[in-house]
Amino acid sequence: MKDRDSRVNSRIIMSDRRKIDRSEVDLVAYIFGDGGSQRCRVFNISEDGAGIELSTKLHMPATFKMMLERDRIIRDCRLVWSSDTRIGVVFKAD
Repeated sequence: MKDRDSRVNSRIIMSDRRKIDRSEVDLVAYIFGDGGSQRCRVFNISEDGAGIELSTKLHMPATFKMMLERDRIIRDCRLVWSSDTRIGVVFKAD
């Protein structure tokens, strides 16, 4: 119960900082960089960024690329936060 409460509180804090609200989704995506890639799940997204769930806890680089399976658009990402198997990113402008 405590773990769930801390996740809810962190979502509230993060949503307060966002310029644009994110939509709750369940999308397959791939993150890649440095020659490797990993399948992941996007659980929320907006024009500016996304919340991503990884299959295992990983050390993530400060910047990497992400591609949603549905649209195949490659987005440049900057890591903003990480907690266990979840990370938050902002999309870098071109």
